[in-house]
Amino acid sequence: MKLNWGTSIVLAFIAFISFIMYFVIIASSDNRANHDLVTEEYYKEELAYQNEIDAMANAQPYNSDFVFTHQENGLEIKFPQSITCENINGKVSLYRPSNKHLDFNLSLSESKKHLLIPDKRLLDGRWDIKIYWKCQEKEYLVKRSITY
Repeated sequence: MKLNWGTSIVLAFIAFISFIMYFVIIASSDNRANHDLVTEEYYKEELAYQNEIDAMANAQPYNSDFVFTHQENGLEIKFPQSITCENINGKVSLYRPSNKHLDFNLSLSESKKHLLIPDKRLLDGRWDIKIYWKCQEKEYLVKRSITY
């Protein structure tokens, strides 16, 4: 059987399309390319984003006074001494952009001016930290990104 140039071009196109389709299927079915949403209810959170903007504006005087230090047993967050509120209620959210299963929240206590996050909960890499607290019916929010 003799191949002419027209048949060769058709076979080359079929081989190329098969090659591309193979990589598309492999890339879309691989678990390492997990395309999860940041949050499950992102529409609901988008509507409440103005509250987050207001809380960040309220926390602007305290934003640069937070100190993040890497200790041998974890990450220590020192709160500013200028926060004079007696009844602080809030939480610290740690978000791992690469894996949503590593995200966790910690609650803030009213009396301590620092928080120690255990080393066993933190993996090396980037973490987005949100410190949210409420004092005298006013909300505050500080956001930081760190590399642990």
